[in-house]
Amino acid sequence: MKKSLLTLIVLVGIYSCKTTQTLTATTSSNIGKSAQTYWQQHVDYTMNIDMDVNNYQFDGTQRLVYTNNSPDKLNTVFYHLYFNAFQPNSEMDARVQTIADPDGRMAPNIGTKENPIFESRIAKLKPSEIGFQKILSLKQDGTPLKYEVIGTILKVTLANPILSGQKTTFDMIFKGQVPVQIRRSGRNNKEDVALSMAQWYPKLAEYDFEGWHADAYIAREFHGVWGDFDVTINIDKNYILGGTGYLQNPQQIGYGYQAKGSTVLRPKGDKLSWHFKAPNVHDFTWAADKDFVHDIKKVSENTVMHFLYKNDDVIRDNWKKMEEDAVKTMQFYNKTIGEYPYKQYSIIQGGDGGMEYGMCTLITGKRPLAGLIGVMRHEMAHSWFQFVLASNESRHPWMDEGFTSYINVLADQKLDQAKKFPYDRTYKTYNYLVNSGKNEPLTTHGDRYHTNMAYSINSYYKGLLYLSQLEYLIGKENVLKTLKKYYTEFKMKHPTPNDINRTAEKISGLQLGWYLNEWTETLHNIDYSVKTVSGKEITLERLGKMPMPIDLKVIYTDGSNEDYHIPLRMMLGSKETKATKLKDWAWTHPTYTFNATKNVKKVIIDTSKLMADVNLKNNVFNVE
Repeated sequence: MKKSLLTLIVLVGIYSCKTTQTLTATTSSNIGKSAQTYWQQHVDYTMNIDMDVNNYQFDGTQRLVYTNNSPDKLNTVFYHLYFNAFQPNSEMDARVQTIADPDGRMAPNIGTKENPIFESRIAKLKPSEIGFQKILSLKQDGTPLKYEVIGTILKVTLANPILSGQKTTFDMIFKGQVPVQIRRSGRNNKEDVALSMAQWYPKLAEYDFEGWHADAYIAREFHGVWGDFDVTINIDKNYILGGTGYLQNPQQIGYGYQAKGSTVLRPKGDKLSWHFKAPNVHDFTWAADKDFVHDIKKVSENTVMHFLYKNDDVIRDNWKKMEEDAVKTMQFYNKTIGEYPYKQYSIIQGGDGGMEYGMCTLITGKRPLAGLIGVMRHEMAHSWFQFVLASNESRHPWMDEGFTSYINVLADQKLDQAKKFPYDRTYKTYNYLVNSGKNEPLTTHGDRYHTNMAYSINSYYKGLLYLSQLEYLIGKENVLKTLKKYYTEFKMKHPTPNDINRTAEKISGLQLGWYLNEWTETLHNIDYSVKTVSGKEITLERLGKMPMPIDLKVIYTDGSNEDYHIPLRMMLGSKETKATKLKDWAWTHPTYTFNATKNVKKVIIDTSKLMADVNLKNNVFNVE
């Protein structure tokens, strides 16, 4: 165990300097030029924390250098204090107690299935079990500041405005307490991992073209400022750490290991100082436990993967098998989307399920092998969709979860050699939501969904359908080209829904603004039917409000068949197809009639099954 850890330490030390230079160069080409219409803020964190593993409290200092790349003068700034959510009567607690279908990890059902009684775990936390982040001191360029704690938000009135293009330095002293594991972060999770440290530090809120994103932490996702992190964690010397960043001081935590020509500095006292640097990230996460096993796998000449998990008989065998699949999965994502830009990625046992973070993920490990591989593939895909392509997952969770789910399915198809239609469950689940009457537009803020069901199905399934249905509109090859171009042009930025849609337009040469509007901003559904067939004449009808181009298979009375394509006029063109192309169909016309080349026996709308028609029963017409 120790030898494996130390091999890792040597490797990450080699990679750290080179990576910092590469990523900094990438960032400087993307932002900071007043002539560019796109801009994004930049922040550099230097943090030193002292963790007490006996009472789960830590003392911290934070120096934050903030660069205002916006065209605006800033008079206030906001921080997130995420740990404050884990207190009785917090906004998160209130939401858990009032939503119709609470997350079982946060509010288990202590009643029956027929008569559920949900009990908030947050409401029952004792003072020694809650989470908190207390600000003891805050200065701007040496001047003390006025600030107000508003739940999980810190509102700061600046001593001096930050002008466009200007930098300022904030120095903070803070104290935190790690909550009992309830959601994502916490101590002693259900698999007894000691520390899952996500969103553990006072984190500056993002300011962009929409303004400040100082959203209270209700339970959903995150949005952060790109920057460089320099973090030192002082902790009991028996703990092993993993997470974001490259370890800078391998010799100081060598445990007697001595590389040729080097000197190991023995730890003084009962603690070790783990010093990490993470270049060009928007988050910093770590996990720690006394019993972690630490494995390393090489993905390429540029990237290694680290695996930290409990030395447990139930976990070990499946985890080892998962590691081999993880390497193949990263290689597939590199080829399909674009190269992972960092020199390491860590998969760490921790958290409460699976959650993506900077250069790492926390996943629970007591799963069947298929489940372990499934959660690994999904969370790793997030390293492209949301971590490198850092969309605002609070405002647009479908871009994060949906795109991740789409590429996850492609990985399953390739690596598992699956033959069946890959999206069957996705379309059926989406239809279930539509028929439930609980659907809400994809533009709904993640925290503001009325039910967890609507949030989950929309974010994961309808978000995936945006891309799978895009295959129907422009062709799968063009969708894959779109993803690569999207990654190339928007990595290390904060892309919006319009950015992916415009990228698809550039690749396909087709107009798709209507698609983004209909699919994400309305509750319009797709429902086409074969209305009548008489001899050679076929009449189709649009019953749903959302228009689409139509792919049609016609089977003739002589046993032959022919494919037809009816373009949607709003697209001002159509995808490449071998089908017989007919005159376009304008959305203002509810019906469309044409003559086939022979007498018709059967008509089928969309044999690809990629169009999300909510009523498939009227898609097939058999001539009697």
